[in-house]
Amino acid sequence: MYCFETNIRVRYGETDRMGYLYYGHYPEYFEVARTDMIRSLGISYREMEDQGIILPVRSLHIEYKQPALYDELLVIRACLKSLPEIKLDIDYEVYNQQNKPICKGNSMLVFVDLKSRKPRRAPDFFLNAVRDYFD
Repeated sequence: MYCFETNIRVRYGETDRMGYLYYGHYPEYFEVARTDMIRSLGISYREMEDQGIILPVRSLHIEYKQPALYDELLVIRACLKSLPEIKLDIDYEVYNQQNKPICKGNSMLVFVDLKSRKPRRAPDFFLNAVRDYFD
């Protein structure tokens, strides 16, 4: 299993009239955590796209526990629990500064060939970057 944590502070413009982080921003926070996790492995989305590999989202699930508030510093934990083959299955947990759970979620992305738009196996450079975490 490979996990990575990133921090995001809730900005005023992301909150609703109740002062809560608007629910539609959580997928954006997940994307930041996922991108940072992949970058922590020495890979970037741009690098994959330049090599003709895209990662569209196949599914997204979010379970809200309690609201995040303006100016709270959140910890977003992204975990890759299995070695990817065609799908990149990532679990997320979000905590506030008091380490209380805000939400949890999951996104499933698919490795897709840019030209053919068909699913493909995870590229070797990606597998080589994560394989040691699963042995």
